[in-house]
Amino acid sequence: MAELLRVEDLKKFFPIKGGLFGKGKGIVYAVNGVSFSIDRGETVGLVGESGCGKSTLGRTILRLIEPTSGRIIFEGKDILQLKGKELRSLRKEMQIIFQDPYASLNPRMTVEEIVGEAFTIHGIARGREREKRVRELLDIVGLPSDAINRYPHEFSGGQRQRIGIARAIALRPSFIVADEPLSALDVSIQAQIIKLLEEIQKEFNITYLLITHDLRVVRHITSRVIVMYLGKIMEMAPTESLFQGFTHPYTEALLSAVPVPVPGSKRKRIILRGEIPSPMNPPPGCVFHTRCIYAQERCRKEEPQLLPRGGGVLSACHFPVR
Repeated sequence: MAELLRVEDLKKFFPIKGGLFGKGKGIVYAVNGVSFSIDRGETVGLVGESGCGKSTLGRTILRLIEPTSGRIIFEGKDILQLKGKELRSLRKEMQIIFQDPYASLNPRMTVEEIVGEAFTIHGIARGREREKRVRELLDIVGLPSDAINRYPHEFSGGQRQRIGIARAIALRPSFIVADEPLSALDVSIQAQIIKLLEEIQKEFNITYLLITHDLRVVRHITSRVIVMYLGKIMEMAPTESLFQGFTHPYTEALLSAVPVPVPGSKRKRIILRGEIPSPMNPPPGCVFHTRCIYAQERCRKEEPQLLPRGGGVLSACHFPVR
Protein backbone atom coordinates (compact mmCIF):
# COMPACT_ATOMS: atom_id res chain seq x y z
CA MET A 1 0.00 0.00 0.00
CA ALA A 2 1.06 3.59 -0.61
CA GLU A 3 2.25 5.66 2.33
CA LEU A 4 -0.20 8.35 3.41
CA LEU A 5 1.40 9.78 6.56
CA ARG A 6 4.96 9.85 7.87
CA VAL A 7 6.01 11.37 11.19
CA GLU A 8 9.70 12.10 11.72
CA ASP A 9 11.25 12.82 15.13
CA LEU A 10 8.15 14.67 16.28
CA LYS A 11 8.39 16.53 19.58
CA LYS A 12 5.90 18.53 21.60
CA PHE A 13 7.07 20.19 24.81
CA PHE A 14 4.84 22.32 27.03
CA PRO A 15 6.56 25.01 29.13
CA ILE A 16 5.15 25.31 32.66
CA LYS A 17 5.04 28.82 34.06
CA GLY A 18 4.05 30.09 37.47
CA GLY A 19 4.55 32.77 40.06
CA LEU A 20 3.88 36.48 39.95
CA PHE A 21 6.00 37.13 36.85
CA GLY A 22 5.18 33.90 35.00
CA LYS A 23 8.69 32.53 35.25
CA GLY A 24 9.37 29.10 33.80
CA LYS A 25 8.99 26.25 36.29
CA GLY A 26 9.82 23.43 33.93
CA ILE A 27 8.94 21.64 30.70
CA VAL A 28 6.52 18.78 30.07
CA TYR A 29 8.01 16.40 27.50
CA ALA A 30 4.64 15.19 26.18
CA VAL A 31 5.88 13.78 22.84
CA ASN A 32 9.61 13.24 22.66
CA GLY A 33 11.08 12.12 19.35
CA VAL A 34 8.36 9.98 17.75
CA SER A 35 8.71 8.52 14.24
CA PHE A 36 6.37 6.21 12.30
CA SER A 37 4.36 5.93 9.09
CA ILE A 38 0.83 4.88 8.11
CA ASP A 39 -0.24 3.48 4.75
CA ARG A 40 -3.37 4.57 2.91
CA GLY A 41 -6.44 2.61 4.02
CA GLU A 42 -4.68 1.20 7.10
CA THR A 43 -5.86 1.26 10.72
CA VAL A 44 -3.04 1.74 13.21
CA GLY A 45 -3.64 1.45 16.95
CA LEU A 46 -1.90 3.77 19.41
CA VAL A 47 -1.90 2.41 22.96
CA GLY A 48 -0.39 3.16 26.35
CA GLU A 49 -1.31 4.28 29.87
CA SER A 50 -3.01 7.61 30.56
CA GLY A 51 -0.51 10.44 30.38
CA CYS A 52 1.83 8.74 27.92
CA GLY A 53 1.24 11.36 25.21
CA LYS A 54 -1.18 9.52 22.88
CA SER A 55 -3.79 12.26 22.55
CA THR A 56 -1.15 14.98 22.31
CA LEU A 57 0.50 13.06 19.48
CA GLY A 58 -2.80 12.73 17.62
CA ARG A 59 -3.65 16.41 17.96
CA THR A 60 -0.13 17.47 16.98
CA ILE A 61 -0.32 15.41 13.78
CA LEU A 62 -3.49 17.31 12.88
CA ARG A 63 -1.89 20.62 13.89
CA LEU A 64 -4.58 21.25 16.46
CA ILE A 65 -1.49 21.64 18.63
CA GLU A 66 1.64 23.08 17.04
CA PRO A 67 4.70 20.80 17.45
CA THR A 68 7.96 21.91 19.00
CA SER A 69 10.02 20.26 16.27
CA GLY A 70 10.00 17.42 13.76
CA ARG A 71 8.30 16.76 10.44
CA ILE A 72 4.80 15.57 9.47
CA ILE A 73 4.61 14.40 5.85
CA PHE A 74 1.06 13.95 4.58
CA GLU A 75 0.55 12.85 0.97
CA GLY A 76 4.13 13.90 0.22
CA LYS A 77 3.83 17.39 1.75
CA ASP A 78 5.41 18.65 4.95
CA ILE A 79 2.26 20.05 6.56
CA LEU A 80 4.27 22.08 9.07
CA GLN A 81 5.23 24.34 6.18
CA LEU A 82 1.62 25.01 5.18
CA LYS A 83 -0.12 28.28 6.03
CA GLY A 84 -3.30 30.16 5.16
CA LYS A 85 -5.36 28.65 2.33
CA GLU A 86 -3.09 25.61 2.00
CA LEU A 87 -3.52 24.72 5.67
CA ARG A 88 -7.27 25.34 5.47
CA SER A 89 -7.50 23.01 2.48
CA LEU A 90 -5.64 20.35 4.45
CA ARG A 91 -8.43 20.35 7.05
CA LYS A 92 -10.67 18.65 4.48
CA GLU A 93 -8.31 15.66 4.40
CA MET A 94 -7.55 15.27 8.12
CA GLN A 95 -10.26 15.04 10.78
CA ILE A 96 -10.75 13.85 14.37
CA ILE A 97 -13.34 11.90 16.36
CA PHE A 98 -13.22 13.01 19.99
CA GLN A 99 -13.42 10.91 23.13
CA ASP A 100 -16.38 12.58 24.80
CA PRO A 101 -19.34 12.64 22.40
CA TYR A 102 -21.15 15.23 24.53
CA ALA A 103 -18.38 17.69 25.34
CA SER A 104 -17.29 17.76 21.68
CA LEU A 105 -20.74 18.89 20.44
CA ASN A 106 -21.97 22.45 20.89
CA PRO A 107 -25.17 22.15 23.00
CA ARG A 108 -26.62 25.30 21.41
CA MET A 109 -26.38 23.99 17.85
CA THR A 110 -28.72 21.60 16.08
CA VAL A 111 -27.41 18.46 14.40
CA GLU A 112 -27.71 20.18 11.02
CA GLU A 113 -25.58 23.08 12.25
CA ILE A 114 -22.99 20.78 13.86
CA VAL A 115 -22.57 18.38 10.95
CA GLY A 116 -23.11 20.99 8.23
CA GLU A 117 -20.74 23.58 9.67
CA ALA A 118 -17.85 22.25 7.60
CA PHE A 119 -19.84 22.70 4.38
CA THR A 120 -20.43 26.35 5.28
CA ILE A 121 -16.84 27.07 6.34
CA HIS A 122 -15.37 25.61 3.15
CA GLY A 123 -18.06 27.12 0.91
CA ILE A 124 -19.27 23.72 -0.30
CA ALA A 125 -23.00 23.87 0.40
CA ARG A 126 -25.61 26.10 1.97
CA GLY A 127 -29.37 26.11 2.53
CA ARG A 128 -31.25 23.14 1.12
CA GLU A 129 -28.14 21.60 -0.40
CA ARG A 130 -26.45 21.57 3.00
CA GLU A 131 -29.55 20.05 4.58
CA LYS A 132 -29.61 17.34 1.92
CA ARG A 133 -25.97 16.45 2.54
CA VAL A 134 -26.44 16.35 6.30
CA ARG A 135 -29.41 13.98 5.92
CA GLU A 136 -27.25 11.71 3.74
CA LEU A 137 -24.55 11.67 6.42
CA LEU A 138 -27.06 10.85 9.15
CA ASP A 139 -28.25 7.91 7.06
CA ILE A 140 -24.66 6.68 6.68
CA VAL A 141 -24.07 6.70 10.46
CA GLY A 142 -27.43 5.13 11.25
CA LEU A 143 -29.44 8.08 12.58
CA PRO A 144 -32.99 8.98 11.51
CA SER A 145 -33.43 11.99 9.24
CA ASP A 146 -35.65 13.74 11.81
CA ALA A 147 -32.56 14.02 14.06
CA ILE A 148 -31.44 16.94 11.92
CA ASN A 149 -33.34 19.57 13.93
CA ARG A 150 -32.63 18.18 17.40
CA TYR A 151 -29.95 19.17 19.92
CA PRO A 152 -27.14 17.02 21.42
CA HIS A 153 -28.83 16.61 24.83
CA GLU A 154 -31.74 14.83 23.14
CA PHE A 155 -29.56 11.86 22.16
CA SER A 156 -27.92 8.94 23.94
CA GLY A 157 -24.14 8.67 24.22
CA GLY A 158 -23.90 6.27 21.30
CA GLN A 159 -26.09 8.50 19.11
CA ARG A 160 -23.99 11.54 19.99
CA GLN A 161 -20.86 9.67 18.94
CA ARG A 162 -22.56 8.87 15.63
CA ILE A 163 -23.12 12.61 15.20
CA GLY A 164 -19.43 13.18 15.87
CA ILE A 165 -18.54 10.56 13.26
CA ALA A 166 -20.90 12.16 10.73
CA ARG A 167 -19.17 15.50 11.32
CA ALA A 168 -15.73 13.88 10.88
CA ILE A 169 -16.57 12.26 7.53
CA ALA A 170 -18.59 15.20 6.13
CA LEU A 171 -15.77 16.39 3.86
CA ARG A 172 -14.71 12.85 2.88
CA PRO A 173 -11.30 13.00 4.58
CA SER A 174 -8.60 10.46 3.81
CA PHE A 175 -7.25 10.40 7.39
CA ILE A 176 -9.03 10.40 10.77
CA VAL A 177 -7.59 10.40 14.27
CA ALA A 178 -10.07 8.51 16.46
CA ASP A 179 -9.16 9.61 19.98
CA GLU A 180 -10.65 7.09 22.45
CA PRO A 181 -13.95 7.05 20.51
CA LEU A 182 -15.34 4.14 22.56
CA SER A 183 -14.26 4.80 26.14
CA ALA A 184 -17.36 6.81 27.13
CA LEU A 185 -19.79 4.24 25.71
CA ASP A 186 -21.42 1.05 27.02
CA VAL A 187 -19.86 -2.21 25.83
CA SER A 188 -22.87 -3.11 23.65
CA ILE A 189 -22.72 0.30 21.96
CA GLN A 190 -18.96 0.01 21.48
CA ALA A 191 -19.45 -2.98 19.20
CA GLN A 192 -21.90 -1.00 17.05
CA ILE A 193 -19.50 1.94 16.73
CA ILE A 194 -16.61 -0.38 15.80
CA LYS A 195 -18.73 -1.92 13.06
CA LEU A 196 -19.72 1.55 11.83
CA LEU A 197 -16.10 2.71 11.67
CA GLU A 198 -15.15 -0.40 9.70
CA GLU A 199 -18.03 0.08 7.24
CA ILE A 200 -17.11 3.74 6.71
CA GLN A 201 -13.48 2.81 6.14
CA LYS A 202 -14.43 0.31 3.42
CA GLU A 203 -16.81 2.71 1.72
CA PHE A 204 -14.60 5.81 1.71
CA ASN A 205 -11.10 4.27 1.98
CA ILE A 206 -10.35 6.18 5.17
CA THR A 207 -7.11 5.72 7.10
CA TYR A 208 -7.41 5.61 10.92
CA LEU A 209 -5.06 6.33 13.78
CA LEU A 210 -7.03 4.72 16.62
CA ILE A 211 -6.03 5.95 20.08
CA THR A 212 -7.34 3.64 22.78
CA HIS A 213 -6.75 1.87 26.10
CA ASP A 214 -8.68 -1.22 25.05
CA LEU A 215 -6.32 -3.80 23.60
CA ARG A 216 -9.23 -6.09 22.71
CA VAL A 217 -10.50 -3.42 20.32
CA VAL A 218 -6.97 -2.98 18.96
CA ARG A 219 -6.72 -6.68 18.15
CA HIS A 220 -10.06 -6.65 16.37
CA ILE A 221 -9.81 -3.53 14.21
CA THR A 222 -6.13 -2.64 13.60
CA SER A 223 -3.40 -3.97 11.33
CA ARG A 224 -0.48 -2.50 13.31
CA VAL A 225 0.05 -1.25 16.85
CA ILE A 226 2.23 1.51 18.30
CA VAL A 227 2.95 1.27 22.04
CA MET A 228 3.81 4.55 23.77
CA TYR A 229 5.20 5.28 27.22
CA LEU A 230 6.16 8.68 28.62
CA GLY A 231 6.25 10.41 25.23
CA LYS A 232 8.27 7.74 23.43
CA ILE A 233 7.53 4.69 21.29
CA MET A 234 8.39 1.45 23.06
CA GLU A 235 7.30 -0.98 20.36
CA MET A 236 5.70 -1.09 16.89
CA ALA A 237 4.46 -4.31 15.34
CA PRO A 238 1.81 -5.95 13.18
CA THR A 239 -1.18 -6.57 15.44
CA GLU A 240 -1.08 -10.38 15.50
CA SER A 241 2.69 -10.39 15.93
CA LEU A 242 2.34 -8.14 18.95
CA PHE A 243 -0.23 -10.37 20.63
CA GLN A 244 1.64 -13.57 19.86
CA GLY A 245 5.24 -12.47 20.29
CA PHE A 246 5.78 -9.05 21.95
CA THR A 247 9.39 -8.01 22.54
CA HIS A 248 9.16 -5.09 25.00
CA PRO A 249 8.57 -5.57 28.76
CA TYR A 250 6.04 -2.71 28.78
CA THR A 251 4.00 -4.39 26.05
CA GLU A 252 4.15 -7.61 28.04
CA ALA A 253 2.72 -5.84 31.08
CA LEU A 254 -0.10 -4.21 29.07
CA LEU A 255 -1.10 -7.49 27.44
CA SER A 256 -1.06 -9.33 30.77
CA ALA A 257 -4.03 -7.19 31.84
CA VAL A 258 -6.21 -8.27 28.88
CA PRO A 259 -8.84 -10.85 29.94
CA VAL A 260 -8.50 -14.30 28.34
CA PRO A 261 -11.78 -15.19 26.54
CA VAL A 262 -11.48 -18.89 27.41
CA PRO A 263 -13.28 -20.19 30.55
CA GLY A 264 -10.81 -21.43 33.15
CA SER A 265 -7.79 -19.96 31.36
CA LYS A 266 -5.53 -17.55 33.18
CA ARG A 267 -2.70 -15.26 32.17
CA LYS A 268 0.09 -14.31 34.54
CA ARG A 269 -0.59 -10.70 35.49
CA ILE A 270 2.42 -8.40 35.60
CA ILE A 271 1.91 -5.55 38.05
CA LEU A 272 4.12 -2.58 37.20
CA ARG A 273 5.79 -1.23 40.30
CA GLY A 274 5.49 2.43 41.24
CA GLU A 275 3.88 5.28 39.35
CA ILE A 276 4.60 6.67 35.90
CA PRO A 277 7.45 9.19 36.30
CA SER A 278 6.61 12.83 35.73
CA PRO A 279 6.87 13.90 32.07
CA MET A 280 8.55 17.02 33.45
CA ASN A 281 11.43 14.91 34.69
CA PRO A 282 11.72 11.70 32.63
CA PRO A 283 14.30 9.16 33.87
CA PRO A 284 17.71 8.98 32.17
CA GLY A 285 18.46 6.01 29.94
CA CYS A 286 15.36 3.97 29.16
CA VAL A 287 12.32 5.92 30.39
CA PHE A 288 10.68 2.63 31.43
CA HIS A 289 13.56 1.31 33.56
CA THR A 290 12.11 2.60 36.87
CA ARG A 291 9.17 0.18 36.53
CA CYS A 292 10.70 -2.63 34.46
CA ILE A 293 11.19 -6.01 36.14
CA TYR A 294 14.05 -6.81 33.74
CA ALA A 295 15.97 -3.53 34.09
CA GLN A 296 19.76 -3.68 34.33
CA GLU A 297 22.49 -1.11 34.80
CA ARG A 298 22.72 -0.37 31.08
CA CYS A 299 19.02 0.54 31.04
CA ARG A 300 19.60 3.25 33.65
CA LYS A 301 22.34 4.95 31.65
CA GLU A 302 21.79 4.35 27.93
CA GLU A 303 18.62 5.16 26.00
CA PRO A 304 17.62 2.24 23.74
CA GLN A 305 16.92 2.89 20.08
CA LEU A 306 13.85 1.68 18.20
CA LEU A 307 15.38 -1.23 16.28
CA PRO A 308 13.94 -3.94 13.97
CA ARG A 309 13.43 -7.35 15.58
CA GLY A 310 12.20 -9.21 12.50
CA GLY A 311 8.73 -9.71 11.04
CA GLY A 312 8.00 -5.99 10.90
CA VAL A 313 8.52 -5.61 14.67
CA LEU A 314 10.50 -2.70 16.13
CA SER A 315 11.18 -2.17 19.81
CA ALA A 316 13.26 0.11 22.01
CA CYS A 317 14.77 -2.28 24.56
CA HIS A 318 18.33 -3.36 25.41
CA PHE A 319 17.09 -6.77 26.60
CA PRO A 320 14.02 -7.78 24.51
CA VAL A 321 11.63 -10.28 26.13
CA ARG A 322 11.68 -12.36 22.95
